[in-house]
Amino acid sequence: MTEPESPLLPEQRRESVLSELRAHGTLRVADIARALGVSTVTVRRDVAQLAAEGVIERVHGGIRLPRHAVTQQPSAAAVEDSGTAALGEADRSPVGMVVPSLDYYWPQIIRGARDASPDAGVRIVLRGSSYEDVDDIRRQTGWLLETAGIRGLLIAPPTTGEAAAELIGWLAGLPVPVTFVERTATVGPFAEHVESVTTDHTFGAGLAIRHLAAEGHRRVGFLAPATSPTTLAVRRGWHETAVEMGLDLDGIPEAITPDHRDPAWNDHLDTYLDDCLATGTRAVLVHSDREAISLVARCQERGIDVPGDLAVVAYDDEVAGLADPALTAVRPAKPALGRTAVQLLAERMREGADRPVHRIQISPQLVIRDSSVASPGVRR
Repeated sequence: MTEPESPLLPEQRRESVLSELRAHGTLRVADIARALGVSTVTVRRDVAQLAAEGVIERVHGGIRLPRHAVTQQPSAAAVEDSGTAALGEADRSPVGMVVPSLDYYWPQIIRGARDASPDAGVRIVLRGSSYEDVDDIRRQTGWLLETAGIRGLLIAPPTTGEAAAELIGWLAGLPVPVTFVERTATVGPFAEHVESVTTDHTFGAGLAIRHLAAEGHRRVGFLAPATSPTTLAVRRGWHETAVEMGLDLDGIPEAITPDHRDPAWNDHLDTYLDDCLATGTRAVLVHSDREAISLVARCQERGIDVPGDLAVVAYDDEVAGLADPALTAVRPAKPALGRTAVQLLAERMREGADRPVHRIQISPQLVIRDSSVASPGVRR
């Protein structure tokens, strides 16, 4: 069945696309179509118009801002003063980077790492691996060590379960420095920390709850997939902030579900929305964008107005701004994560084992859009 076209005017659609490009750098045509609720044919027409105007560039499978719009060539003096930045790529130390996804959340982190690598005197050798496939992570890391000759490793391994604990112990014992990205862990009999750069997801969830409380909501539900390693920290921030602010948690709808690809997802959504209606819950924090967009679409199918009947805040801000209505979202500083991880690892490579272990947390930000802001006079 053909999806109904978005009520947005062509100019509004194109402005939404440009706004997200400025925030994220690149977008896929399929993701734009899904988020806006239009066909890929419609998106391709918009893309063709923007490309003809010279405000975007087409790349395989998607679009990006023109390089002259997002980068600036350094002056000769800056290159001369930069030291390691003047090194050619072949002269920089190879650093491995193993990530659990190459098409969601992680591309911006990878881009940040690559952007920082010249100044750090390293070059990134990238490998993707399934988040829970411990054997594949070992295999990819082994290849990076033995074949690519890496001098350091950036990695986001699983952190729960016996197999994950064994993997983390193995990673910590590698002959090269290791920095975890968006993961924290301890090793050994004294529970020593592994060096890490992470988002303060607990704080980020708290931002969302404070915003919804400021909009007058006293009952804020929570929905997130069990498959995400971020879910526990986001839930903790939701719960702790709700308690701190004296919000009503009695009977509040809270669901840890399969992700949006699970065949039972729609049934979980209907059950959750029924609980919201039955308990008078008029706001919800949803991790991640894909689950939030799916929930809003189900609301529209059931005649539940967003934000009039249910305010929604998404967590991730990958494509939240392309939804209809545009979703308020918590945005982790993903490029900054990649840059900071490279800088931290490069410093350890230079200074050696005597350097103290660093654990850096980066705060996300809240981007307020239409899905959570009440119209004047609407009661909560």
